[in-house]
Amino acid sequence: MPELDFRAPRLFVDAPLREGDRIALERNQSNYLGNVLRLSAGESIAVFNGRDGEWRAEIEGRKRPDGLTIVARTRPQDRLPDIAYVFAPLKHARLDYMVQKAVEMGAAKLQPVLTRHTQVSRVNVERMRANVIEAAEQCGILSLAEVAEPIALDRFLEKRETRRLLVFCDEAADIGNPIEALQQGLTAADGIDVLIGPEGGFAEEERALLLRQPRTLPLSLGPRILRADTAGVAALALVQAALGDWRVAAP
Repeated sequence: MPELDFRAPRLFVDAPLREGDRIALERNQSNYLGNVLRLSAGESIAVFNGRDGEWRAEIEGRKRPDGLTIVARTRPQDRLPDIAYVFAPLKHARLDYMVQKAVEMGAAKLQPVLTRHTQVSRVNVERMRANVIEAAEQCGILSLAEVAEPIALDRFLEKRETRRLLVFCDEAADIGNPIEALQQGLTAADGIDVLIGPEGGFAEEERALLLRQPRTLPLSLGPRILRADTAGVAALALVQAALGDWRVAAP
């Protein structure tokens, strides 16, 4: 378990982090620190940018927080496991939940794919990125997951690197022990794509196309039908436990 002070406020800043640097706060960040957290000049918070690790910073400003002074690095930059969460997007709040949970589970990339039964045709990518940052701030995560533009499922399969393992969560797969299925001689040195379909499931031609892909593992998530957002958490937990960084003891 990482030794983190979860009570300490954390803030993402899109700027290089070096000792002694001063960073101007954006208006919403100033409001968050001053009006929401009730912090004032001289108090400390943790900051990160997804590149330079985590740093302790002191708040500046007379009437309200308007800047930060970078004091010292508290944690070096880490690296996420090469796991892409590939999913058919959902509507509004459930999509927010799906993105936040994927970040907490350690996904390095979020790739929306459009299928025949996808419920939404437009995806707010900026809102997804905001959810990535919020989840990282709250959970002590240093590396930000990449958010890709939505793409049709067939185009994604054409473009993906075939050396990567494709874990395809398939309602029609034989029900068995998913951990055993993931551990049977599979390697993930070239990365993993975890694919979750839409609420209505994959169309037959989509499923046939997926089963023809190289290095594909159709994976059952048990005897019950899961909602897409629940299935995403379950699948990422299985992959992290069997092939990801849950197998490595925290330093």
